[in-house]
Amino acid sequence: MAIKYLGSKRVRGTDAERTATNLTGGNYAGWKELGRTKLSSAGDVIDVGSLPNKRYYMVLRNMIGGDGNMCVYNRLNGDTGSNYALRASENGATDSATSSGQNMVLYDTGGDANDKFDITYISNLAGNEKLAIGHGINRRSTGSGNAPVRGEFTWKWANTSNAITTINTLNDTNNQSGNFNTDSEVVVLGYDPTDTNTTDFWTEITPEGGVKLSSAGDTLTTGTIASYKYLWLQAYVENSSNVAYNVRFNGVAGSDYAERYNVNGGSDPSPITSSDSIFGMLTSGGSSSVGHPIFLNMFIVNIAGKEKLVIGHSVGGSTGASNVPNRMEIAGKWANTNAITQIDIVNDVSGGDFTTSSVLKVWGSN
Repeated sequence: MAIKYLGSKRVRGTDAERTATNLTGGNYAGWKELGRTKLSSAGDVIDVGSLPNKRYYMVLRNMIGGDGNMCVYNRLNGDTGSNYALRASENGATDSATSSGQNMVLYDTGGDANDKFDITYISNLAGNEKLAIGHGINRRSTGSGNAPVRGEFTWKWANTSNAITTINTLNDTNNQSGNFNTDSEVVVLGYDPTDTNTTDFWTEITPEGGVKLSSAGDTLTTGTIASYKYLWLQAYVENSSNVAYNVRFNGVAGSDYAERYNVNGGSDPSPITSSDSIFGMLTSGGSSSVGHPIFLNMFIVNIAGKEKLVIGHSVGGSTGASNVPNRMEIAGKWANTNAITQIDIVNDVSGGDFTTSSVLKVWGSN
């Protein structure tokens, strides 16, 4: 193999120069868009079909309200048999579980006319039952004085003969008066570790490696970023002492944020309304001053003219195996109709700073 050295002492070679005894060809596999369906007029069914057989799916579903009450259901491959089972919770309430097979999966936080956004991960192996994990948010009434509703869903399709080829989203026409409104959309992404796909659905819109602080400070910011319909945020934030992990958009504090959350299980506490940010982590006592690092993962649907809907999860805890981490589940909204073009994680607690080990990364896609 012809070896070349770059300025940083990295070794460079070509795939043609590799052999069976050294590094492999370096297949690349990302989340690839497999299909999407967007309504051009109001309707009760959104099917995404002709899906190739991939090991894992990520499903993004952005349901536009306003055309009467709607209720969201799932099916796979158009299967109307009693082959589904569901466990779900809304706003931290006690789980509801189906005791027998269902012919579809109820996947909704309220049958109403409000915008809804959910994300689902599905494990797809033809010879096994298909297992799914989902999280959803219902905007509820507009305005930061109205808290959203959050939902958690785990479900399965008890089919051991077929891989998934179609994902069906249905409205409950028997009990709901409305439709999924125009521009409601379902996007299906696939991942397979054997893929050689080089076209990723997600484009990193922060610099490669994310944004970091050059010195300890109170704001970790993307600066101005491109506006995409779907945003995926990940952050690892360390601190020198007690800090807050508050997420803001476009540098705007004000009182335009509302959030429903849960820390470490149990019933949700009272939601936060008319707030200056979405909190990325709280302790079990409800304080936003947390003296340990956190890891935060968020998805955002970002459409100009609409309130921005956020689904997030975070984990944080003091170092050492004897210290159990805290976990937080987040359903939030920014009651602002401008598109998001900047994301900040802000500390507004005196006494501590974010360290230079903190990093914020954002991906986007339309």
